[in-house]
Amino acid sequence: MPPRVILLNKPYDMLCQFTDDQGRATLADVVPVKGVYPAGRLDRDSEGLVVLTDDGRLQARISDPRHKLDKTYLAQVEGTPGPQALEALSGGVVLNDGPTLPAQARMVDTPVWLWPRTPPIRVRKSIPDAWIELTLREGRNRQVRRMCAAVGLPCLRLIRWRVGDWTLDGLAPGQWREA
Repeated sequence: MPPRVILLNKPYDMLCQFTDDQGRATLADVVPVKGVYPAGRLDRDSEGLVVLTDDGRLQARISDPRHKLDKTYLAQVEGTPGPQALEALSGGVVLNDGPTLPAQARMVDTPVWLWPRTPPIRVRKSIPDAWIELTLREGRNRQVRRMCAAVGLPCLRLIRWRVGDWTLDGLAPGQWREA
């Protein structure tokens, strides 16, 4: 029997787990499937693609940094990324837990498919914001947010768009489909 793979668009403010003793929103609120587990995590304040599977080997291949599976994120940042910031992100940034691997980083337009976030991000009239597309091959705790902050671009909103060959395409927040 082939492994079961589910693609979920995890909404903002949802834990990337199936249970919580504090009554917060969890994956169980939107995925009524037993026996699948997230392959990697997204923070509660991040949105986007979570791959769930019932296959432990596949779960390890997706989430273990040794396999260097590409993951693409869209980060809305405070400020305007200049060439130096994008070069720094691309070359690898030194964080408090060591240097990151090189990444692909580029400035992009606001995604046309973007859904509104509830609550909306903090907007400051005097400070512009922009979107950066980052593709990483590792997944440390809050890595994209920390990388952006390290180059002077605080992250306002973070959406994981792609994991390997799987994307969010066609999934609204809280929706899922079999891969």
